[in-house]
Amino acid sequence: MVEMPNRWQEKVRLKREARDQALAAATNENLQELDLSVVDIDDIATLASRIASGDLSSESVTRAYIRKAIAAHRQANCFTEILFEDALARARELDDYRAKHGNVVGPLHGIPVTVKDQFDVSGHDTTLGYVGRAFHPATQDAVLVTMLKNLGAVVLAKTNLPQSIMWCETENPLWGLTTNPLCKDYTPGGSTGGEAALLHLRGSLLGWGTDLGGSIRIPAHMMGLCGLKPSSSRLPYYGVPVSTEGQQHVPSSVGPLTRNLSSMTLVMKELIRLEPWGRDARCAPIPWREEIFREFKSKPLTIGLLTDDGVVRPHPPIRRVLHSLADKLRAAGHDIVEWNASLHPECIQVLDEYYTADGGEDIRRDVLAGGEPFIPHVEALINRGQPISVYDYWQLNKRKVALQQAYLEKWKGIKSPKTGKQVDVILMPPMPHTSLPHRACRWVGYTKIWNVLDYSALVIPAGKVKSEDGDAPWHYASRNELDKWNAGLWTMNKEKMIELSLPVGVQIVGRKLEEEKVLAVGTVVDELLR
Repeated sequence: MVEMPNRWQEKVRLKREARDQALAAATNENLQELDLSVVDIDDIATLASRIASGDLSSESVTRAYIRKAIAAHRQANCFTEILFEDALARARELDDYRAKHGNVVGPLHGIPVTVKDQFDVSGHDTTLGYVGRAFHPATQDAVLVTMLKNLGAVVLAKTNLPQSIMWCETENPLWGLTTNPLCKDYTPGGSTGGEAALLHLRGSLLGWGTDLGGSIRIPAHMMGLCGLKPSSSRLPYYGVPVSTEGQQHVPSSVGPLTRNLSSMTLVMKELIRLEPWGRDARCAPIPWREEIFREFKSKPLTIGLLTDDGVVRPHPPIRRVLHSLADKLRAAGHDIVEWNASLHPECIQVLDEYYTADGGEDIRRDVLAGGEPFIPHVEALINRGQPISVYDYWQLNKRKVALQQAYLEKWKGIKSPKTGKQVDVILMPPMPHTSLPHRACRWVGYTKIWNVLDYSALVIPAGKVKSEDGDAPWHYASRNELDKWNAGLWTMNKEKMIELSLPVGVQIVGRKLEEEKVLAVGTVVDELLR
């Protein structure tokens, strides 16, 4: 039993020391005959098939990923809790099962998985980047973790996130700053930034995060990954602590990050086949709808195109990639319809008021319990507003419901001039920019609008910053201070962004609980891009 230290710095020292010792122990193992090429397999089904056939053992795959993950952590500071011993024990169990029964325990048999340090894993802390939550290990697994293990997955580690999770970068006083593998001076995004950096460096094959304003989609965009924010009742959230826990006005969503889109579709399908609504009361009893997936993967689509939210103008590479994709979709026979950002400012204003409805008390209590300093963004967040009354909270809820209804009517009302059909999905940027230097992110309106509406939203990689972007026109009158800030980011950093060939993603949005549809349309888009 670790003696409880009193000062926050001592807790930080002990936690980091324990992490480093676990990494050192794994590094010192004899791994000379390890086949590291398995980490280059991006497709989950392909790796699972090789394990199922006996071509690879679960233990050898786990060891290879541990080796790669350690190197990734040293480069980008991805990890919080190290689960390598548990992972190797599980891998051996899986190999023994296959040897005895001649088959696998499930479709993810031997697949290496990591989770954001927000998912409970029995025997390990769940810190959310708070010092005060250190040395309080979970007593049982989150429902999602249990389901992943039932499917055969091997959980390697937990990954870094910002203090409180309430920001789109990844930094906290407990575990430090996670950096972008492409450049240590740039962010991998957040709040699921540790996962994104690790996946980019092939230290994991399947990552899990949460999304309350873009926390899966933003790092996926910045690191060239696939990231899905399902509607909040599609996957289980029980056993996933969160800041402002207890609020239900805009629920956070659990979702996956993967290195290719077919892996994401496979994982969603297999998890839903385990009927999460029988394990978490929050989940809607909706089975996987293969007929919807096949329909939208094979028919001409009507796609709403939103290139600019009217608040912050996207940087040239964001616009170029989006317009190029729209041209490819038209050439492939799909109908592109102009979308608009009406109701977006009102929805975003409601979410901002929700964020501070308690006057910052929930986050302030957690930080004060540990005694560590606030990171600048969190300090600004908790001091942004006063707590509101229960009555005022009810009025805020009424505004949200009215906006959700108004957006439904908007969706039904925008139709193709050619066919008269409603749009199937919206295609738009995930952010007005790519990855940025640390602490430069400010505007997440392109993602958090869909949290207010609880719509399904997918981000997939669609391109990279190119030299031609540096010559694109970029002289406009600023709309507001945020737009002026964003314009300056491109002007000051474009040469470095071009040099780094930073990833650019696109966001595909469906209505509530339309995960099969957005994954199908994502598949169509992904095939066009490749």
